[in-house]
Amino acid sequence: MLPRLKQRREFLRTAGSGLKAVTPGLILQARRRRDGDRPPVDALGPRLGITVSKKVGKAVVRNRARRRLRAVAEAILPRHAVPGHDYVLIGRAETPERPFATLTRDLEKSLKRLKLFRGAETAP
Repeated sequence: MLPRLKQRREFLRTAGSGLKAVTPGLILQARRRRDGDRPPVDALGPRLGITVSKKVGKAVVRNRARRRLRAVAEAILPRHAVPGHDYVLIGRAETPERPFATLTRDLEKSLKRLKLFRGAETAP
């Protein structure tokens, strides 16, 4: 299980970094942690935050989108994310119904677009 972003300021700091990739299934925001951040940069590998707004749907739909994004992140980020970075996944209207394999490809494509994909030789 990946460490989580829990405080609003962590999400805002990640959003303010300007590293962003948009795909039909999700939006990925990323930020390299600095030495002054808590927890220390070297203490943790990548950290993850997930958010899904009310634009996506009612609570049941938003929860499904969050569960799917969490599953995709747990499958991809431990192997391919760059340590020392914070990642925020934002659910979109297509997230709840998009096929899981396609959602996985969306995340991989986003990481590659931001040049934050480790192990590119093992990916398709």
